[in-house]
Amino acid sequence: MKLSERVRYVGVNDFRMKLFESHWPVPEGISYNSYLVIDEKIALLDTVDAAFADEFIRNVKNELGDRKIDYLVINHMEPDHSALVSFIRNEYPECTVVANSKAAQMLEGYQGLTDNVHVVKEGETLQLGETSLQFFMIPMVHWPETMATWCSEEHTLFPGDAFGSYKAVPPCISDCKSNLFDEYKEEMIRYYASIVGKYGQPVQAALKKLGNLDIHRICSVHGPVWEKEIPEVVKLYDNLSQYKAGCGVCLAYGSMYGNTEKAAKAIASELEKRNIPYGIHNLTAEDYSYALRDVFKYDTLIVGSPTYNMEIFPPVRQFMEGVADRGVKNRKFAAFGSFTWAAASVKLLNDMAADAGFELLSEGISFKQGYAPEKFDAASLAEAVISAGK
Repeated sequence: MKLSERVRYVGVNDFRMKLFESHWPVPEGISYNSYLVIDEKIALLDTVDAAFADEFIRNVKNELGDRKIDYLVINHMEPDHSALVSFIRNEYPECTVVANSKAAQMLEGYQGLTDNVHVVKEGETLQLGETSLQFFMIPMVHWPETMATWCSEEHTLFPGDAFGSYKAVPPCISDCKSNLFDEYKEEMIRYYASIVGKYGQPVQAALKKLGNLDIHRICSVHGPVWEKEIPEVVKLYDNLSQYKAGCGVCLAYGSMYGNTEKAAKAIASELEKRNIPYGIHNLTAEDYSYALRDVFKYDTLIVGSPTYNMEIFPPVRQFMEGVADRGVKNRKFAAFGSFTWAAASVKLLNDMAADAGFELLSEGISFKQGYAPEKFDAASLAEAVISAGK
């Protein structure tokens, strides 16, 4: 597919995979994006997952015909983008692999490749003819070897996983003909929260490094090609990496026998009455990446858990640990939960929130045994959210 006369898309969609990284659900699939820059010499930027070798090489040869690949640029060594490096070298034996020093070490470790590897440094340029590729190191976005490749003549940035998204890409690939940002925004945030979220400072450093480039096209390795909506995409990444969030509530809970769930739904009802935006997530029935997404979207987190063996219910603890692991900052917090003979979960949730530096809206609400409205003042939590936002 032509993005321009010189830049072509040769990636694939994956609808077979249920769990990305064997961990994160992708119910609408995911794309592995790869690109060609075609000039006197030809560069292939990244490959795709190993399961798609046949489709991938067909895509490449449909664009190139009998021409050969001169350079294979590795922006990121994670196997969903680098698994077919040896495969491409077998198809095009004279192809030079272009990588930075950290990626070159990984290439040897993963695939045993050391010959015909050109190691590039920060700012180095590779001439293809009338076009050139320049390389910028963006470590920890989200692996230490990650780099971005810049084609100034095409005003095109190839940033690896940065600006990526879950969800397979449409036939048009690019947002230039349709508004894809609104369609992909939620999955972009979920992708960032689950994959990149821990690395806010490195993302900020990358944005500053790349900020002076005159970018007209962003070719990430997952999700759409961004052309029309670049300002919105960059602003989203800037906000996410600074842990900025809109007014609203991520309401997440786990429930063993339905009592904490009833309390959660009572809170949701009170938030709705007050027109407070919220997302509600049952952590025993839904992957916690959806709740993580809303932690990055909203400035308040309300979490419910029954006391379980004098601890936090395990699915809720896993979620809270995930929030802490990502270094989320500047959030308000409240806890609630049920217990049968001894209350512990609310205090422990408050302790985890305090350790994360969150502002506690209240001491939380514990109720004993079965749920009843008179035992649980859901309205007080909703009012605490409003008061904290004033």
